[in-house]
Parts: sequence; C-alpha cells; structure tokens
Amino acid sequence: MAKEKENTKSFVLRLDAKTMSALEAWAADEFRSTNGQIQWILTEALKKAGRMKKN
Repeated sequence: MAKEKENTKSFVLRLDAKTMSALEAWAADEFRSTNGQIQWILTEALKKAGRMKKN
C-alpha cells in the first residue's frame, strides 16, 4: 500500500453538481469513497479501452 501512495498523483477535477451527486451516491452504494469510485471507474474504462493491462 505504501508503494501505491508513492505512485499517486493529485489534481483538481471540476464536476457539475448533478454529476457529483450521482457519483457520491454510486460510491456510497458500493461502500467506496468518492475518490475511490472515480479511480475504479477510470481504471475499468482504461482496461476496457485496451489502454491498461488487465490483472
């Protein structure tokens, strides 16, 4: 886990209020933080697009 933190980069993401509300509700439904949900969505999309290796 410590290695994962070392490889993490921060940036600002602007979302409209409706999108943010939907994202927060989805994250809560899956017992994830909003940040964790965004990471999961992006990772799955990258894998599906063939931009990231599937584990």
